[in-house]
Amino acid sequence: MTITVYSKPACVQCTATTRALDARGISYSVIDLTEDDAAMQHITSLGYRQAPVVIAGEDHWAGFRPDMIGRLS
Repeated sequence: MTITVYSKPACVQCTATTRALDARGISYSVIDLTEDDAAMQHITSLGYRQAPVVIAGEDHWAGFRPDMIGRLS
């Protein structure tokens, strides 16, 4: 499963999300929403207005969600 974390600089919830993924040994890619207009449009088209947004296969969510991260491991 491909996991992508859409993030922005100086985002506490983004850092918490990537640390939680790292702690579980889950591989992911990070896309900076402030540098990628197409990614920003994609995320807003899904209805999200806050970072991070995590897309993991068919699932996606916003914010730091340890419950959802736990389901990935």
